[in-house]
Amino acid sequence: MEPPMRAAEPVAPPAPVVTAPPQASPVTRPAPVTPVSRPGSARPAIRRSVPVTTARPARRPPVAAPVVQRSVPVSTPTAPVSSPPAPRPSWEVRPVAPDAREIAESVYVVKPGDTLRAVADRAGAGSEVIARANGLTPPFMIRAGQRLTIFGGRYHLVRSGESGIAIARAYGVSWSRIVDANALSEPYVLRAGQRILIPGTAPGATPLSSAAERAAAFKLDVDDILTGGEPALASNQEPAKPSATPRRVLPPTAVVAAPARLRSGFAWPVDGRVVKRFGAGSSGERNDGIKIAAPVGTPIKAAADGVVAYVGDGIAALGGLVIVKHGDGWTSVYGHASKLMVQRGQSVKRGQTLALSGQTGFADRPELHFELRRGRTPVDPLSQLPRP
Repeated sequence: MEPPMRAAEPVAPPAPVVTAPPQASPVTRPAPVTPVSRPGSARPAIRRSVPVTTARPARRPPVAAPVVQRSVPVSTPTAPVSSPPAPRPSWEVRPVAPDAREIAESVYVVKPGDTLRAVADRAGAGSEVIARANGLTPPFMIRAGQRLTIFGGRYHLVRSGESGIAIARAYGVSWSRIVDANALSEPYVLRAGQRILIPGTAPGATPLSSAAERAAAFKLDVDDILTGGEPALASNQEPAKPSATPRRVLPPTAVVAAPARLRSGFAWPVDGRVVKRFGAGSSGERNDGIKIAAPVGTPIKAAADGVVAYVGDGIAALGGLVIVKHGDGWTSVYGHASKLMVQRGQSVKRGQTLALSGQTGFADRPELHFELRRGRTPVDPLSQLPRP
């Protein structure tokens, strides 16, 4: 009788194991619909499988789905992104040679006729760094006989067309550290001939020897695009004037000028339910914006008048991405788009369609990732948007 008893024992446990997973998430697991191995058909499959009438079911768990989807590897976005033809961004087109010059700390005595820029060029240092080290404020006037401390370190000479992102990649240092070390400020546009201080590696970190290691150490984010995405201006170059149509494609060497002022308040970019709020979540991750559920193919509208600063999919987690500058330091960010419909340098009006929503990047469902920033600081969009 012992054999029958042993045969019966392993049969009972598998039944609940097989049936439990389908009950946990009957509708809200879009990942299987968009397999990475079929990029040519991923988007149509999403459009057919998410009817408008079921895009926002009230019973969808707002937290459980993100926890499951965070297991997707960072290197595998869930769907391709469609966009109009455009050149690669400046940081890919114009690579940088890491040829910074090391200078020792010293003291310079100002001579008659000297300017801060001339002193910086003579010393091989950056004028912004010298100003900061000596407590100088705009317009950075100096006088004969004044003693200026020249801060020692590695200084990179900026060439025409080089962007902050490309410089940071060349040295394997985060661009935000370079911004802080050089006290860079709005509009964060470098100029040819400028020298910027390259901070050393973080304490305890192993120095990176190869160009591939340095490039791999750099991780692109929204702040990098906002503060280090524009190419350096040549001495006789002016920023490009905004275009009213996506048919005009700016070269990657053109600098996009942001509007001076914000002309209106902000409007909702899509109609939908907020499925993730601004700030730290239950898993400890910080969300710099909000996520709004929207069926795939929903038009994403500009929240206010502005100029497009970036269009692409360079930040893997956000997929199809549009960034618009509005003036007075305000910027809006639109992620997870399936189709991009504007060009860098294009002027847009509030309510104008920028893209179509999707489930690209590491989206938990068909949704829009929406951010508002004032300067470099993310702001809760719900504090700026009208009540729904």
